[in-house]
Amino acid sequence: MRVGGIENTIIAASVNLAQRSNMGDIGTAVLGEALDSQETAGAGLIKMIDAAAMERSVNPNVGGNFDISV
Repeated sequence: MRVGGIENTIIAASVNLAQRSNMGDIGTAVLGEALDSQETAGAGLIKMIDAAAMERSVNPNVGGNFDISV
């Protein structure tokens, strides 16, 4: 029985490479989910801006100015 030989080095390198590949795949999947989430948030923000523009077109004098007194 040979301990610490080239066979163990090759096996360790193979396992290490497989783990790095899996971590890369997981990282890519997580980034994809984050991108989808940001796209959804951006679409919601655009809807809110459009709704505010619609309100200003119907009531142009409401909410444009405010007074502050201290």
